[in-house]
Amino acid sequence: MQYNKVEICGVNTSTLKVLTEEEKRSLINTIRNGTESEKKIARDKMINGNLKLVLSVIQRFTNRGENLDDLFQVGVIGLIKAIDNFDPTLDVRFSTYGVPMVCGELRRYLRDNNSIRVSRSMRDTAYHAMQIKEELTTKNGKEPTVDEIAKVMDTEKENVVLALEAIVEPVSLYEPVFSEGNDTIYVMDQVGDKRDDNDWLEEIALKEAMRKLSKREKKILALRYFKGKTQMEVANEIGISQAQVSRIEKGALTSIKKEL
Repeated sequence: MQYNKVEICGVNTSTLKVLTEEEKRSLINTIRNGTESEKKIARDKMINGNLKLVLSVIQRFTNRGENLDDLFQVGVIGLIKAIDNFDPTLDVRFSTYGVPMVCGELRRYLRDNNSIRVSRSMRDTAYHAMQIKEELTTKNGKEPTVDEIAKVMDTEKENVVLALEAIVEPVSLYEPVFSEGNDTIYVMDQVGDKRDDNDWLEEIALKEAMRKLSKREKKILALRYFKGKTQMEVANEIGISQAQVSRIEKGALTSIKKEL
């Protein structure tokens, strides 16, 4: 991702350094095991070397009328928390761990300044649940389930779900939250998948069946079932008759059914 020369909180974003994963690991190791002076220097380098990560994340929050400097400062707080809590022994990239931490800090800030009224008790329950979630994630190296959070809070899981849903804004699962070269993290990457093995097997079988279709068949199915276009719209886009679209579509579906 390229950044033009923009001043945020007095920082020239075009001059920000980007650390490699090896450099991040080395700095984290120094922060954990170095002398006090080494820890301070390494921590400052780690923060400055990941400010572009913060910039990438706040892009998705800039259309809400909030001051960019404020969002940046809040994002840096999330970054610092990620640095302080990151476990270098886990086989996880720092950005994979840091992005949700920065997002969480920004969401908390926006919720505190949100004009939509949510009851005080509901907000308190949600914030408590989020705090417990972060503590359990740091302790166990993975996100806890709603049941685990509810158990720690000594409440019903329905109360936790309702509270969290009341303060969370809907976002697309395919919305990118961070990009570093060809490595893009989407919202869906942070969401647990609760489907059973049969669902995965069916999905794999469907993908295998579709691989055997021709390019034209794949395009017609994509336009019809993923973009919701009519056969006439597909015909006009591809440059064939509606009857041909109907025939090719039926043939492709028949082939997929046979494979399945």
